[in-house]
Amino acid sequence: MKRKNWMALIITGGLFGAILLLPTLIVVPFTGTNDSHEVQETPNPIEKAADSSKDLSPLSVRVERSQSGKVEKVPLETYVARVVASEMPAEFELEALKAQALAARTYITRHLLEEGAVSEKADVTDTVNHQVYKNDEELRAQWHDQYTKNMEKITSAVNETAGEIITYKQQPITAAFFSTSNGYTENAEDYWENEIPYLKSVESPWDQQSPKFADQKVIPVTQVQTALGIDLNGNMTMTKTEGNRVDKVQVGDQTFSGRQIRETFELPSSDFSMEQKGEHVIFTTKGYGHGVGMSQYGANGMAKSGSSYKDIVTHYYHDTEVSSINKQTALLTSRDDKSVN
Repeated sequence: MKRKNWMALIITGGLFGAILLLPTLIVVPFTGTNDSHEVQETPNPIEKAADSSKDLSPLSVRVERSQSGKVEKVPLETYVARVVASEMPAEFELEALKAQALAARTYITRHLLEEGAVSEKADVTDTVNHQVYKNDEELRAQWHDQYTKNMEKITSAVNETAGEIITYKQQPITAAFFSTSNGYTENAEDYWENEIPYLKSVESPWDQQSPKFADQKVIPVTQVQTALGIDLNGNMTMTKTEGNRVDKVQVGDQTFSGRQIRETFELPSSDFSMEQKGEHVIFTTKGYGHGVGMSQYGANGMAKSGSSYKDIVTHYYHDTEVSSINKQTALLTSRDDKSVN
C-alpha cells in the first residue's frame, strides 16, 4: 500500500508541476524587448535558411532604419540576404545573385572591421550610404505573391556562398558595385581620389542588354550656364578616362571633372556627350552608376553565358580571391560582444 501511495503522490506532483510550467513554456519563446530604439526579430522559416547550417559566423548586424529611427538587429546572413533582395533584381541569374551576396558580405565585413559603428546602437544605415536594406515586411509589400519564390531563390544564393568574402592580399576588399556599365568599368582613381589596385577598368560588353544602358537628358542652356558659371558660346573640349567616361570638360578657361558634371545635373553616368540645340543642351549618356567595381547587369550577362559567381567576382575585382570569413571572425566577434544591445 505504501508503494502505491508514493507512486500516486509522484504522479500527482508531476501533473501539478506540468500545469504550472505550461504557461511559462508558451510565453517565454515570445518574450523580448521592443523599445523605440531596437527591434529584435524572429526570422520566418525562409529567413532561417539564411541563418542556419552554413552560417559560419555568430555575428549580427545592427541596422538603423532611416524612416523610423529604430535599429533592427539581424544575423549576418539574414542581413546579406535582405541586402541582395534590395540591391539586385530577384529575376537575375542565380550566379549573379551569388556574386552580389559576396559583395554584400564583403562590404559589411570590411565596414565592421575598419569603419565601425555609425552610432552607439547601429553599425550601418539602410541607405545607399552603406547598403540598401529592406526588412521582411517591406519585401513582402514589394513582391506580393512573388515573395516566397524570390526569397527562396535569394536565400539559396546566400546559403551557397555562406561565409565567403572577396579578399585582396588576405584582407576584405572595398566591394564597390553599380548597375550598368558603358561597356567598361572605371579605374577607382578616375572617379574617386585614390588608386585601389583591385578596382581597375575591365571590359563589360554584356551591359548593352540593360534597360539603363542608354539615356538622354535635356536641360535649358541658361540652367547649365548658371549651374557651372560659364558661357557656353566658348570652345568646349573633353578628355576621356580609360573606362571611356568623361575625365575633364574644358569650357573657355574653366575646367570641370566628368564626375562634377554628372553630379551637378544628376546624370545616370559620367559617360556623356553634350550637344547644344537652340536653347537646350542635350546630354546623351551610356551606363548607370559610378562605374567602379562590379556591374550588376554585367554580372547577370556573365551568368547567362555560363560563368560562375567566382568567375564574375574575379573578373570585376582584379587579382582578388574568394576566401572564408573565418579569418575575420575572431575580430568581428570581439566587436559584436562589446556592442551595445
